[in-house]
Parts: sequence; C-alpha cells; structure tokens
Amino acid sequence: MKNFPMVRNCMATDLITLSPDAEITLAMTALLDAKISGAPVVDKRGLLVGVLSKKDCLKAALNASYYQEWGGAVADYMSIQVKTLDGDLNIVQAAEAFLASPYRRFPVLDKGILIGQVSRCDILKALSELWV
Repeated sequence: MKNFPMVRNCMATDLITLSPDAEITLAMTALLDAKISGAPVVDKRGLLVGVLSKKDCLKAALNASYYQEWGGAVADYMSIQVKTLDGDLNIVQAAEAFLASPYRRFPVLDKGILIGQVSRCDILKALSELWV
C-alpha cells in the first residue's frame, strides 16, 4: 500500500477556538464574523472539551425568544460528544471516516491536545494531489 500523507500534513492549524466560559452571544458573533459554521471549544490546557456550531447558537437564540432572556456560557450550548481524528491518521483513513459520518470537519488531536482541524475539502484536495 502506498505511503499516504498524514492528516497533520493537510489540516488547518490557524483556528478560531472558544472557551467554555465565553459568553454565547460573543461566541455566536465570532462564528458569524469569521463566516464559519463552528469552532472547537478548548480548556486552558488546550484540551478539546466540545464544539460550538451555528446550530448550537440557533438553540440559544430560540431559547432567548421563548424566555426573553439572552445569554449563558458556551458550555451550556456546545456539543460535548465530539468525533475527532488523530493527526497521525493517513488521508485515506480520514476519507473513510468522512464517508462513514455526517460531519464536514473533524478536530484533530495529538495526545488529547487540539492541533488543528481537517475538512472534507482538505482531504479531497490532498487525495487529488496524489493523482494529478
């Protein structure tokens, strides 16, 4: 089998990350301003503790509509069951992970520490570069 590049070689590393203690309204604004659909949530040690998506923010906004109260911490709304990939996974294995899941991107970890994020597009580009 061919020696394929690792996920760590094609992932994005310049990420917007959020703190679980951040105010949800500020986090939502950060997602909207950056035109991204979600961001990893990390603790002070850099450990991934969740992911906040625009869908999670929509829950917060809907909740505010019902109760006429807007706010809360990112930790109150983030998804904590997060599927991740290891940085040393090869791109073929990563492609298989994408095909087996509904996710468009995965946080990438090294010993539990967030080191980047890889998207379907990143993997598709890396695979296509092997054959063109």
